[in-house]
Order: sequence, then structure tokens, then C-alpha cells
Amino acid sequence: MATVKEIAEIVGVSSAAVSRVLNYDEGISVSQETREAIFATAEKIGYKKKIIYPKIENAAFLFWVTQGEELEDIYYQTIYDELLCQAKKVNIHLDVITKEQGMEAIPSDLNAFVALGWMNREELEQLYEKCHNGVFIDTSPNEKLFDAVRPNLDSFVTQMVDYFVEKGHKEIGFVGGTDRNVDTGLPSMDIREWSFRQSAAYYGCLCEDNIYITGKYTVEEGYQAGKRIASQKNMPTALCVASDTLAIGVLQALNEEGIQIPERIAVFSINDVNVAQYVSPPLTTFHIDIPIICESALDLLRNRALNSGKVTKVIFVNGVPIFRKSC
Repeated sequence: MATVKEIAEIVGVSSAAVSRVLNYDEGISVSQETREAIFATAEKIGYKKKIIYPKIENAAFLFWVTQGEELEDIYYQTIYDELLCQAKKVNIHLDVITKEQGMEAIPSDLNAFVALGWMNREELEQLYEKCHNGVFIDTSPNEKLFDAVRPNLDSFVTQMVDYFVEKGHKEIGFVGGTDRNVDTGLPSMDIREWSFRQSAAYYGCLCEDNIYITGKYTVEEGYQAGKRIASQKNMPTALCVASDTLAIGVLQALNEEGIQIPERIAVFSINDVNVAQYVSPPLTTFHIDIPIICESALDLLRNRALNSGKVTKVIFVNGVPIFRKSC
């Protein structure tokens, strides 16, 4: 790896001079010719300047996720581990505060936070009173107040429907769950169902009988949906599924009923959890890049904490379809 010392030896100046020039120190007395030579040499030998991240303290990771099913928890746990690992590398100290600890555990002098999980309107208002510098991951509960980074679920489902239509499918179904209203806490339509309805209607293949909405995103709920699908006289030939957790349950039910996948019914899902490649048949699914999501969230956090950003931002992170044998 190229060093400051090597650049100094080639140009014929001190290491201190090279360091100050590369850090754009206008106070150093060197000629423009020497300055240009230092930058040219650094580029030629492949010198990469070490990034020094300003330390951000008094920040928190609000882990507002209730314990659910193991496969569902894997997604949130992966975000949890990745975010804390990345934060440490970029000099951001995050104190973890959980939903079980409650809003009272959040200090009133908090500098900035990253939040994962669902909050109601009252909690969001309390949070904003304590701290304006916030970034939500996976949801955007109030885009007027807080930044957010989300996987582009709307696009994923649209691409699924496009794919199935291109393959000649006319009977396309959807398996998903519900979202929750921030004011009432009651179930509301999830963005994935909304996107499916819009896309299917566009192609003229929207059929209410082919939409299966579950109470939770669990394997068991997916299994029950799969049983209902298998019992239909005219079941769909393709399924868009809102998450791998649901899809794994669907596959179990269809396999039990002896329904051939993908010959009789193709299945396309979202998340790409590790087990997706080992189920029968291996699951075609959209891969969500969790490291990119966490990196984007920490970039927004840094901008909020250091630059007092006033305009809120929402970042949608696209995914990559991983094609396996389920379609």
C-alpha cells in the first residue's frame, strides 16, 4: 500500500509537507508546482487517503422490534448486527434502547438516532420532542419529521408481476400481510399489496380470489395461505409473495398437497434469507442489500448530527432478483 513517505521521497519533500498538502492545508508554504507534483504522484502510485470520521456521541439505536418468529427475526437481527458493526467503523457510538425499555429510556438530550421497528403516532411525537435528528430503517412513519431508508418494495412487486406476465401467466396471485395505521394501530394495506393490485390491474389480471392476506409474516401464516391456495378449484399459476417467511410456509403446504413447483404454480418472493436457497424447491427471491441500507442510514445520521440538515430525505434501496427453481 502506497504511503505518505513514498510520495515524499519521490517528490523530494518532507512527509509532513505531503501530509499537509493532501489534507488541503492552505497554510503550508510550498509552490504550486510542488503541490501538483504531490497530487500527481499520489495518484500514480495509488495512494489512498485514510478517511477520518468525526466522532459522533450521544446517539442511539432504537430497536423497536417485538420478538416474533425466528425467520422473521433473522431479517431484523441482521440489520441490528450490521448497523452496530458499521457504526463502530465510522466513529459513531450508538447506545441500544429497546421497545421493552420504552420511550422513557430515551434521554431528552439525545443528539441523533437510528430507529428500526414500528412506532405509533404518540411515540413519534414524543421522540420528536426529544430529538429532531432521526433516521428510520425499513419504514418511513413520518417523512415530514424524520429521514428514512427503505427497501424498494413497491418496485420489487411491480417487477415480479412484469416477470410473470412476460412468461405468459394470466392467473397471478399474491400472498402478503398487513401494515399498521400509526394513529389507531389497526391493520392497514401494506405497500406490497397495493403495488400488486396496481400492477395486476394494469395488465387486466387482478382477481380478488387470488389475493391472500395473512395476520402476520410467519411461516405458519404462509402455510395456512398455501393450504387455501391448494384447495382452490382454479388456483393461480404464479404467486408474488411479500416475504420469504411467508413463502417458505406456502412451499411447505403446496409440497404436502403434491402440487408441482414451478410446473403448476411458480413462486417469487422478497428478502433472500439464507434458508431460501435450501428449501424445496430453492426459492426465487429479491435480495435486499442490508449493508447498503445501513450505510445509507448512517450517512443520513451523520449529515443530521454534524450539518444540522433541515430537509428530510427518504432513500429507497433497490434489490436484485435471485432466480432459483421456484419459478
